[in-house]
Amino acid sequence: MPQLFEDSQRPSDGAQTAKAGVGKPRIEEPQRAQGEMRFEYPEDALELSHPARVLWDLLGKMDLSAFSKGCEAVEGAAGRSLKSPRMLLALWLYALSQAVGSAREIARLVHSDVAYRWIAGNVDVSHQKLSQFRVGYGEALSELMTNILATLMNQGLLSLAVVAQDGTRTRAAASGSSFRSYGSLLQCREQAKLHVKAVLAAADDPEYTRAQHAARAKAARDYQERVEAAIATVTELQSHRSRSDPSARASTTDAEARVMKMGDGGFRPGYNVQYAVAGSAMGGPRTIVGVNVTNVGSDIGSMAPMVEQIEKRTGQRPAVLLADGGHIKSEDISATRRMGVDVIVPPPDTAKAIEKLKAEGSDAEVIAWRERMETDEAKQLFRGRAGLVELANAHQKTHHGITQVLVRGVAKVTCVILLNAIGSNLLQHAHRLLA
Repeated sequence: MPQLFEDSQRPSDGAQTAKAGVGKPRIEEPQRAQGEMRFEYPEDALELSHPARVLWDLLGKMDLSAFSKGCEAVEGAAGRSLKSPRMLLALWLYALSQAVGSAREIARLVHSDVAYRWIAGNVDVSHQKLSQFRVGYGEALSELMTNILATLMNQGLLSLAVVAQDGTRTRAAASGSSFRSYGSLLQCREQAKLHVKAVLAAADDPEYTRAQHAARAKAARDYQERVEAAIATVTELQSHRSRSDPSARASTTDAEARVMKMGDGGFRPGYNVQYAVAGSAMGGPRTIVGVNVTNVGSDIGSMAPMVEQIEKRTGQRPAVLLADGGHIKSEDISATRRMGVDVIVPPPDTAKAIEKLKAEGSDAEVIAWRERMETDEAKQLFRGRAGLVELANAHQKTHHGITQVLVRGVAKVTCVILLNAIGSNLLQHAHRLLA
């Protein structure tokens, strides 16, 4: 390392003291070897307006009994206590609002970040428990979503006058190279069987601990199960194809994922996440009133099922439903209009799409829809679609980190999307719900 001063040119402490005409400077250096006692009040660690505290207070107003159903540990009896559902929910909702979607990262932040530590308090939370909670309460999360929407409806904070729907392709937790044909999957099956036998045969190897042996055996069996699921998927997909079609392929990582066209034009394994968002085109809170996760890369035929879900959750149907041209299907438009919903979807503008729509048949509802879309009112209503649902999609990906899911399967991905929708709705209406 080069010296900044030559030995003959470096000023001595004595020379500095003499030059300054004062004593040696007194400097306070940090001392880390000395013990100290601190008295802290964890409740005061966060200000009242902090999102973590806001989410905690909001969840305290909700009925979370569905998350403790089947709990065997009851007061007055033996058994390990159930981890607080309110705490686990608050951890996940706050983490997703900060674009953190990893259970391991949340478990780490509980020890290093004041907000996560405030939520957890003195309860020890492992990443395994966080992972299990994220995907193990699908029905409870759906019920909580419904209860939140009901609360907003009762307080006059939610109107279904205008609802916009759109689908966004979200990257799956699988790579393109994991997709294999039937013949290749049969080879993987044999390799998986051999691997399980090898792992079980090495159960007495002293190089690994008992926990490591259990983890290795579980990982081997999990892979074997995923291969079997992929074989079943390929068999089903191939049964719906003709001989001229290319061979069906499925992923050994996530058998339910499908390769679909993404927003950037590329093709990658993913899921189609459908959102229905209510609000005003003039601004204000935007409320997610419906979510649907599929492995179909098209939005066609998704409007009527979404309207049914909204009615199930809120007891009402939207007055106006806005969607883009990718949702056009004559049967879907007819079914949605028969529900009393004003469907605002731009008609096709290409000759091929027009011919396809005519080939599907045009009943009275489809003709009425085409006439409706010629009016200036319909065109004006459609302009508000992007500000509602596309903005919500962008927020989910940009601010909530939903560019790629870290779980596998439609059911588990739906749990993650529901968590995001719940957190988004709570924070959108927090100031009024807590008033």
